[in-house]
Amino acid sequence: MFVSVGVDVSKATLDVAIHGAAATRCFPNTPAGHRRLIAWLQPQGTHQVVLEATGGYEQAALDALQAAGLPVVRVNPRQARDFARATGQLAKTDRLDARMLAQMAATLPLRRYQPAAAWQRRLAEWSQRRGQLVTLLTGERQRLRQLTEVPLRRSLQRHMAWLEDEIAALDRAIAQQLEAQPVLATLRTLKGVGPVLTATLASELPELGRLDRKAIAKLVGVAPLARDSGQWRGPRHVWGGRHAVRSALYMAALVGVRHEPRLREIYQRLRARGKAAKVALVACMRKLLVILNARMRDALRENHAMA
Repeated sequence: MFVSVGVDVSKATLDVAIHGAAATRCFPNTPAGHRRLIAWLQPQGTHQVVLEATGGYEQAALDALQAAGLPVVRVNPRQARDFARATGQLAKTDRLDARMLAQMAATLPLRRYQPAAAWQRRLAEWSQRRGQLVTLLTGERQRLRQLTEVPLRRSLQRHMAWLEDEIAALDRAIAQQLEAQPVLATLRTLKGVGPVLTATLASELPELGRLDRKAIAKLVGVAPLARDSGQWRGPRHVWGGRHAVRSALYMAALVGVRHEPRLREIYQRLRARGKAAKVALVACMRKLLVILNARMRDALRENHAMA
């Protein structure tokens, strides 16, 4: 008899429910609390343990449960909330959410959590910090246009220069980390694929090369989704997915349609058929992702064969 478990995560606590059981239990969201939770779950036999992504508060619990051999899953908050609405649960508390996640674990077959390698986690932190500074720099540039006071403009320009220096230093450190991973070299041979996209794919899309072309496009959010009903055929739209990966793919596709022959041919053909520029660009993003996915698949197979 295997139980299905839902865990609602907060900064301080883990509210845990077993599907079909009336009571819930609460554990501290600390290493000691994780050990107590594992010790409670392991003797029962577990079908799935479902946690909701909470901006990082769930990471330590995920790693502890996975390391203990429990079948743990991290779900998107939107997916969890849609499931709750589908079951008629509109109220939201920690205990109700834990029960809802337990019901989700009992009902849906979900993809198990696979921890990222140590180098991917390190690269993710550096890439995220770079993104934060780029956002700050963009905001400062916009604010500079509105300032008229000379001392304030000089102050802002000094801050912008500091941000640019910091971003350049991060770029050098990220490039060194990428060079230390030979398996990523195959990605950078495609025109339009630079360090930013390579780092984003390596840190934010560990599934690259491990899923088929349709699954990877849907995961990222560049697969056109059908909207048909009866005789009506609605326009296809992309939706959902991983925002950071899509943003990096967008910038790479802008370069690729100018300098990469395969992407340029797709873009020009779609535009000649009357497709909007953004529709054609999204198609190029999808093609770029599919090519990179195939290259990473081949590189992983080659590394595995040599190991």
